[in-house]
Amino acid sequence: MSLWLFIHVLGVVFLLGNAFTVTFWKVRSDYSEDLSLKLQTAKNIMVLDYIFTLPSIVMILASGHVLAHNAGYSVFSWSWLGISYGLFILSGVIWIVALLPLQMAMIKHGKQSCEQQTLTPEFERVSHRWNIYGVLATVTPIAAMILMVWKPEL
Repeated sequence: MSLWLFIHVLGVVFLLGNAFTVTFWKVRSDYSEDLSLKLQTAKNIMVLDYIFTLPSIVMILASGHVLAHNAGYSVFSWSWLGISYGLFILSGVIWIVALLPLQMAMIKHGKQSCEQQTLTPEFERVSHRWNIYGVLATVTPIAAMILMVWKPEL
C-alpha cells in the first residue's frame, strides 16, 4: 500500500469516525433533559470539527488528487470517481453552509437555555435543523466511500 493510499484511508476513517462519534453524542444529548449537556455537546462538536473534520478533509482531498492523477483518472469525469468527488464536495458544502452556522447557533441558544434554566424553542429548532443537515452531510461521504470501494462501471 502506498503512503498516499494510507493517508487517504486514514482521512476517511477520521472523517467517518468523527461523524459517527458526533452523532452518538448529539443523539444522547437530544434525549437528555440536562441543559448543560446539550450546551457542552454543541461546543464539543465544534472542537471535534477542528481536530478531526478539517484535517481529514485535507488528507482526503490531497491524497485523493495525487492518487487519481497517478492512476490517470480525472475527478471531474462522469465515473465512480467523479460522482464520489461530487458527493464529497456536497457534504463539505452542507457542512460549511448549514452545519457550522447551526452549531454556532446551538451554542448561542444553549447558553441562553442554561441561563433561563429551560430549553428555548430557538435551541430546539436549530438543533432539529442540525440533525437533518447532519444526516445529509454524513450519508454523502458514506455513499462516496461505497463508490470508491465498489468502483462500478457507469
